[in-house]
Amino acid sequence: MAIFIDRVHRLPRLWSNSELSKYANLFTGSVVNVSGWKDIDKEGHRYRDYFTNASEYLITNYKEEARGFQGMENEIFLDLESELPEAMKARFDVVFNHTTLEHIYDIHTAFSNLCGMSKDIVILILPFTQQYHSDYGDYWRLTPLAIKRLFEDNDMALVYQSFNNDKAASVYTFSIASKQSDKWRHHFDWSFSCQDPSADSHEPYIGCNAIGNYGHRIEKRIKALFKPSRKRS
Repeated sequence: MAIFIDRVHRLPRLWSNSELSKYANLFTGSVVNVSGWKDIDKEGHRYRDYFTNASEYLITNYKEEARGFQGMENEIFLDLESELPEAMKARFDVVFNHTTLEHIYDIHTAFSNLCGMSKDIVILILPFTQQYHSDYGDYWRLTPLAIKRLFEDNDMALVYQSFNNDKAASVYTFSIASKQSDKWRHHFDWSFSCQDPSADSHEPYIGCNAIGNYGHRIEKRIKALFKPSRKRS
């Protein structure tokens, strides 16, 4: 029996969960899931369970109507578009943020705040190709290069970045950046590229499998329209 998976929302979520599970155990100290809602990974687990070596784990949320603040234990109220409170500056060893920035209009302030909260690591998951969604705002799609530059603008360097390459599915980017990048070089054999070495040679770049080779398809259809029909004798 075939198993059908929602390729718009669920498939990239499963992929990003898998990526996080590979690396979360590397990090120690205090971890925060920013705008983490209920901290659920939509596979029956909590993201706090991924960070097995964390000494402290908290979440932040914003207003309730944006699937936000709930008054849960270890939950902090935080507006990413406002000036970062002094108590939150360099408060955490690891800042984790999953599919939030696309919903925040003042993305530069929000990105800066994520970096400002961290002593070292920021783990960021974002949609690159995904249909417009949510009733609480959906503003941005960042390319891998934009993510790299935004981290550099905030005195951080990418140490790892990847993306899923599933056909006819939404594409997420998974990025890890550090303020102490030399410390992590032996953990990540990686260099920046928008090309996926595991992809087919004719579709090697981010998003190609998701959107399809429409130019080639259109060209074939045009040729078919003007192809002489064969008459039966």
